[in-house]
Amino acid sequence: MDFKIKNKEGQARTGEIITEHGILETPNFIPVATQATVKALSSETLSKIGIQAVLCNTYHLYLRPGEELIQKLGGLHKFMGWHKPMFTDSGGFQVFSLAEISKIDDDKVVFRSHLDKSKHELTPEKSIEIQEKLGADIIFTLDECIPFESDYETAKKSVERTHKWAEQCLKAHKTNQALFGIIQGGKFEDLRRQSAKFISSLNFPGYGLGSIFGEPKEETLKVIQYMMEELPEDKPKHLLGIGAVEDIFNGVELGVDTFDCVLPTRLARAGYIFTSEGNLKDKWRYRITNAQYTGDQGPLDKNCKCDVCKNYSKAYLRHLFKTNELLAYSLATEHNLWFFNNLMKEIREAISQQKFQELKKKWLA
Repeated sequence: MDFKIKNKEGQARTGEIITEHGILETPNFIPVATQATVKALSSETLSKIGIQAVLCNTYHLYLRPGEELIQKLGGLHKFMGWHKPMFTDSGGFQVFSLAEISKIDDDKVVFRSHLDKSKHELTPEKSIEIQEKLGADIIFTLDECIPFESDYETAKKSVERTHKWAEQCLKAHKTNQALFGIIQGGKFEDLRRQSAKFISSLNFPGYGLGSIFGEPKEETLKVIQYMMEELPEDKPKHLLGIGAVEDIFNGVELGVDTFDCVLPTRLARAGYIFTSEGNLKDKWRYRITNAQYTGDQGPLDKNCKCDVCKNYSKAYLRHLFKTNELLAYSLATEHNLWFFNNLMKEIREAISQQKFQELKKKWLA
């Protein structure tokens, strides 16, 4: 992997992450393909939208169908028919948020699957082994994720464990995949700075900025700033699990290069449509199942040029949701990802023209 910075406006920058499977323009939003699929969409549709990379979940793919089978079938790119850059996470977030943990120490996490309660162990070495067999272009070290309300001592121990695991992951890593180190530290400034300094000293090719469960927006910004101030400028930074519109603008302003989040796809399946006609107060979205759209012949977003807005009305999409037609999920998801992909294009263009602050004010006013 290689990374090139092209334009800058303050800390915001555009660039390119160059991988064996193509170029990822930055800043960019990475949809989550949890189980080797972005729910309701094919890889062909993702490409048509203009999506440049996806992130798959190690935990889920380890449990089924298993990394051995995926490797035997030619790796994750071939398995899901995706021929562009790909990320996989370490599996840590899902272990801590979904599984029933029976033991955690400095060597491993012992957990029971959320599917069938079968018992498993996840070590730093095991996480790397799984990710290497899956074959993504960019992979992550195993880290310990803690809730926002965790106290200082809990966060401190989590940082120490995350650092130890990062060193073990580096030692276990054998392929040419780009391994990103993850920074943790809860909500505490000194721990975040300490973690950023330590992880950057290990000379990873890029960095994952660990978020914390349930953190308020203002705390998110502080935490990102602490980490960014301690990291080298010439390497890409990925903000894990955060991707609301305001978070993207604030993250880009601080120098974040890539984001991943289930927000646009998960909300699409609940009937929430993102729109450039919205604002900060309504989070740039509305619910298509509301009665006011029953006879609305207009597109989902009058400014949108996606195929859904070109061909279907609000009334039709509301009908699909109300009758539980599966097409509803596909059309809503396609539109929402087009919205986010187009937003990132606008941001990249604005930075290249020294107009990022102007664009941010327009969106967040």
